Amino acid sequence: MLTRLKNVDTIVTCDDCDRVWHQTDLWLENGGIIKVGPLDRIPDEEYDCSDMIVYPGLINVHHHLYQYFTRNLHKVQDYELFDWLKALYGVWKNLNEQTVFLSSCAGMAELMRFGCTTCFDHHYVFPKGSGNLLAAQFEAAGILGIRMHASRGSMDLSEKDGGLPPDSVVQTADEILKDSEDAIRQFHDAKRFSMRRLVLAPCSPFSASSALYRESANLARRYGVQMHTHLCETKDEEAYTTAVFGKRPFDYIASLGWTGPDVFYAHGIHFNDRELDAIAETGTKIAHCPVSNMKLSSGVMRLPDMLDRGIPVGLAVDGSASNDGSDLMDEMRSAYLVHRLTWGKRAPNGYRILKLATSGSAKVLGRSDLGSIEEGKAADLFAIRKRSSDLLCAVDNPLDLFGNVGYHRPCDLVFVNGRLTVRDGTLVNVDEDALIRLSQNELKRFLSCL
Repeated sequence: MLTRLKNVDTIVTCDDCDRVWHQTDLWLENGGIIKVGPLDRIPDEEYDCSDMIVYPGLINVHHHLYQYFTRNLHKVQDYELFDWLKALYGVWKNLNEQTVFLSSCAGMAELMRFGCTTCFDHHYVFPKGSGNLLAAQFEAAGILGIRMHASRGSMDLSEKDGGLPPDSVVQTADEILKDSEDAIRQFHDAKRFSMRRLVLAPCSPFSASSALYRESANLARRYGVQMHTHLCETKDEEAYTTAVFGKRPFDYIASLGWTGPDVFYAHGIHFNDRELDAIAETGTKIAHCPVSNMKLSSGVMRLPDMLDRGIPVGLAVDGSASNDGSDLMDEMRSAYLVHRLTWGKRAPNGYRILKLATSGSAKVLGRSDLGSIEEGKAADLFAIRKRSSDLLCAVDNPLDLFGNVGYHRPCDLVFVNGRLTVRDGTLVNVDEDALIRLSQNELKRFLSCL
């Protein structure tokens, strides 16, 4: 299928040269971008983009999609992380394949409507008898048409072992490692333009044992898959690892083999200078979740210090119940503002934040084929119309738009792997009314314990 985006008003490439193209064509074929500019071929399909700005697809590098069904619950709104988790584990123990399928559909649908074309999800709650939850997630992604990296997350430290989660949501290390290896073999596709990849992801130092971290790293490196965990999110975590292991969180996790270009941490708020230097030296990467960090009162990441050191940073919405949305456009605006408030002139500008959500996030996920609009990259992109009253005087600077002004509407067009997935703000591949009906029925069961 040869697709032509005709006479695009503006293309913001987010490439290494920060090129911006005007009044030109963009050609897509076989999942990739084959040409920016004129091409002497007849397209199979064509879209008039003469009043549109086209951007690379946004890439979400940390989420908990199952939490979409525990958003905006009144009883947990004032809690910080540890108390928030304890309160919600009693609900999450009721997860099954249907819950995970529907919540993944709903969460990724919102992401995609607002320009996200790749989602990494950190799923770590596997109640006994809950079924094949990763298969449910990949099925949801396949129906929507979104590119997905899923994790075989894990917890083996329950309350009786000195951890945070209850017994009902943890597994033994042997169970986890066997299932992790099975999941890699079943789901991981390392090919260029791959639509699905698998990551191994013990949840956190207060819910996963040292042995599980070590063996997960060994397994991940044997198969060449990435590794992910929460780290340095709160001062409570720091107090926990200092009391239990006699080490700060980074020193503890580094001692278990969890640094390097195949490792990315979620949050990374409470690092000191020495730790940031070590992260930069080892090529370790960070998923930045500003809205979640603000909502749970966790703190503000030292983003300017990370960027100064060349640490790869990507942008993420984090779990829906700690945000409570799945909108990376909103996340870009929030990231720009919180860092402007905190760091002043040292804060990244709006365009730098856009690059965190595109090429930066691609680097965090180890995807050299994503993150920018240039020939040879995957055809993942979104388009918004310039002619709108809420964009008056805003679109003359399309690079900084999402940080300086914000954009609050669904996209006009979204393409993933060269296929149209959103048109005029509406999902192309999903009956949203049916999704709502099924989800409302499942929510009655899932939240019945409240």
